[in-house]
Amino acid sequence: MASRRPTSFDIAAAAGVSQPTVSRALSGNKAVSEETRRRVVAAAEKLNYKVDRNASNLRSGASRTIALLFFEDPTRDESGINPFYLSMLGALTRAAASADYDLLISFQQLSADWHTDYEDSRKADGIILLGYGNYLQARPRLEQLIEQGTHFVRWGATVEGQVGTTVGSDNRDGGRQAGRHLVKRGCRRIAFLGTADAGAPEFLERYEGLKDALGEAGLEPVGHYDAIPTEESGRAALAALMHDDLDVDGIFAASDLIAIGARQELTDRGRAVPNDVALIGFDDSNAAHHTGLTSVNQDTRRAAEMLIDTLLTKLEDRAPESVVLPVELVVRDSA
Repeated sequence: MASRRPTSFDIAAAAGVSQPTVSRALSGNKAVSEETRRRVVAAAEKLNYKVDRNASNLRSGASRTIALLFFEDPTRDESGINPFYLSMLGALTRAAASADYDLLISFQQLSADWHTDYEDSRKADGIILLGYGNYLQARPRLEQLIEQGTHFVRWGATVEGQVGTTVGSDNRDGGRQAGRHLVKRGCRRIAFLGTADAGAPEFLERYEGLKDALGEAGLEPVGHYDAIPTEESGRAALAALMHDDLDVDGIFAASDLIAIGARQELTDRGRAVPNDVALIGFDDSNAAHHTGLTSVNQDTRRAAEMLIDTLLTKLEDRAPESVVLPVELVVRDSA
């Protein structure tokens, strides 16, 4: 097995300095003393560390390139990319081109050292993160990006004490809209499908929004079943709900894929949608259009524009606020 490529963090440990000091020393920053520079260079040579000759140009913005990092998701095909993120790709490409930037698209495994690779190799001026797995597990790597001085923006929920700047949808309001619609239809026994905890803050906000809406009607969810955004997980969550013998008449799923899987399982069990069970998803994906699924729409064009604009603001060494975008319930046959 090939040995791991040394990073600037390894240099920092060997030289007894911080990682940002390593970056400054190797880029020729005059703020670093000559003695510190010698220690850093010696440590780099000892570890056979290779410095990218284009580093200074990239850090000054000369590359005019933004890295778009997709992260591995469980999918039915071999893409490993959440279909919702794929739906944003065209809009992101257009938004980057409008700002005279190239988009470097890269697929990353969550286990890889992506957080050090892009800082050390200077492949791009800034990073947009689409997906990051469990937020609590990803947080240490996001903190390292901050420590490195890397310019990045991520798509996700805006939460208290979050790391970095986010652009995302108003997930809680989406949950409220879904819940209010189900109540208006006459549903009274409503369940939620989706893993809603601190590791999945988007799903948690959607669940909290549902509870808000049901609380307005003097109700509360009759069940909450964990599910990740795949059809298989939606099927399993619905099977667990049926095993518990909950006579639900409404379901809000945290993603379209979960909802579609749940609908397949309902059909297999002889339950009609929407006559027996009204069903709502989230994302308003192409699959929702094709299957008649009522879903909460996220504006992918606006999302792409705000991701690019927010990152470019960071590249200008300004501190942009996180952005929360409005959502809209699109009513179709399922609810």
